[in-house]
Amino acid sequence: MKHKKDKMEEEKSKDDLNTDSTAKTEVNAATKIDENVMEKSSSQDKKIAELENQIKELKDRYLRKAAEFDNFKKRTNAEKTEFFAYANEKLISDLLPVLDDFDRILKLYDREHDAESFKKGLELVYDKFKKTLEKQGLKEIDSKLKEFDVNLHEAVMQQPSEAEPNTVLDTVEKGYFLKDKVLRHAKVIVSAKSE
Repeated sequence: MKHKKDKMEEEKSKDDLNTDSTAKTEVNAATKIDENVMEKSSSQDKKIAELENQIKELKDRYLRKAAEFDNFKKRTNAEKTEFFAYANEKLISDLLPVLDDFDRILKLYDREHDAESFKKGLELVYDKFKKTLEKQGLKEIDSKLKEFDVNLHEAVMQQPSEAEPNTVLDTVEKGYFLKDKVLRHAKVIVSAKSE
């Protein structure tokens, strides 16, 4: 019986060892799990910190770009305003000699009332003025005896004539192109069928 008791104690002792071993294994596993959880938590904290830094950097970049764009808009608007304010500068500059010529003619007329000289002076100034405008792209619309065209002409009246119907007989007010665009339609008298 003693032998049986020893055997039982031995088995109990083995069971206790197994239980201790299992408990130690469970404790080790729990410790490993805690360590893994801590490691994951630490890596997640690092990832969160990285993402927060990225967000901060992107916000900063966005604000800089927005400020740059705002400055660009202001600069562009200022340039446009200046451009429109001085768009006619070249034309005005080209017209100043014509204005000077008008001044000379008027002074000459005050000193001498020679109609022929005055007329000749006016013709010279007119030609100079016309050439200055042509240099800027102004061109007269040639209408006389041309077929009436609503894109170029404005009929002020119709007149019976031997000419083909809808032919421009006379120009009341000249029309002009500015480069390729009609600046002002020519006001014309158009032929109608004679009765």
